[in-house]
Amino acid sequence: MKRTIFLIFSFSHFLIFLSCGHKTQQAEGPDTIPMQPCPRFVAGNAMHTIVAQCELGPRVPGSEAWKLCGDSIVAWFTELGLEVEEQQTTVTRYDGQTIPCRNITARLNANDPDRILLCTHWDSRPWADNDPDEANHKRPVLAANDGASGVAVLRELARVLTSDGTIGTGIDFVCFDAEDCGTPQWADIENDSEESTWCLGSKVWSTEAAQANYGARFGILFDMVGGRGSTFSRESVSMHYAQPVVELLWHIAQQLGYGHYFPLRDGGGIVDDHVNVNQIARVPCIDIVPYHTDGPSSFGPTWHTVSDTPENIDPNVLEAVGQSVLQLIYNDAK
Repeated sequence: MKRTIFLIFSFSHFLIFLSCGHKTQQAEGPDTIPMQPCPRFVAGNAMHTIVAQCELGPRVPGSEAWKLCGDSIVAWFTELGLEVEEQQTTVTRYDGQTIPCRNITARLNANDPDRILLCTHWDSRPWADNDPDEANHKRPVLAANDGASGVAVLRELARVLTSDGTIGTGIDFVCFDAEDCGTPQWADIENDSEESTWCLGSKVWSTEAAQANYGARFGILFDMVGGRGSTFSRESVSMHYAQPVVELLWHIAQQLGYGHYFPLRDGGGIVDDHVNVNQIARVPCIDIVPYHTDGPSSFGPTWHTVSDTPENIDPNVLEAVGQSVLQLIYNDAK
């Protein structure tokens, strides 16, 4: 998935000020948050889900692996007893090619108007255009981290929440498609709106959500949440739209002992699915995305390379992300 990093981010669009109900409040410090009883997020289960997706091959929209993986995601959520809905359409790629798009939504407590949005993307990038070997630039990415890790965390969160059965708040698990087919670095195309070639599935979903007056108190986007050496800074678009949720989650992570993964520092702003969720669907949504301070990419050494494989996933990173978000949900939900 492509990211445009920028340190100053301003919007001319409507600014949403988040007012969190229930227990969600901006924390004053890492030791000031009362923790509610919370089940365990099992990182091993998430790891198995990553491997299962990668065994199918790269999930490039329109491919057989993509079809099989989409069917698997529907089956996983259905088996948990969630209400599953698919949004199938087509979108236009940077080069004018029309490709299929399949957004998948699973709902817990579907009739509860008080909702939380948990989302990720599930497609693989068609081109490893950031690989150090130019010979790989037109090969697809297996996307263990950049796609499969977010799906895996959502699946494990859904398993824990449905198994426990005490959460009364509605929770929507959304897997966006066609996030990662934006303009490749090698494309000889002049495009002043290059950023608009990314995150196509979330744009479709957010447009329909806005038309349907969909509402959630807040959203959390999971993006590349398993890579070795990953740490997660407070991303600036997230801070702009949903700072209380960012602050709460980062302080919960600190209190749970995951401060190494969630340092209390600010990162840049990025083009990701949460931009559409914030600006179009008008749901205040944060992004958990890595911010590497060394190396060729701030998204880590495997980003958009053929090395984005399960061997480069760290279950400890999955646990830090999953357990911190799970605790936030139990602190917040009624």
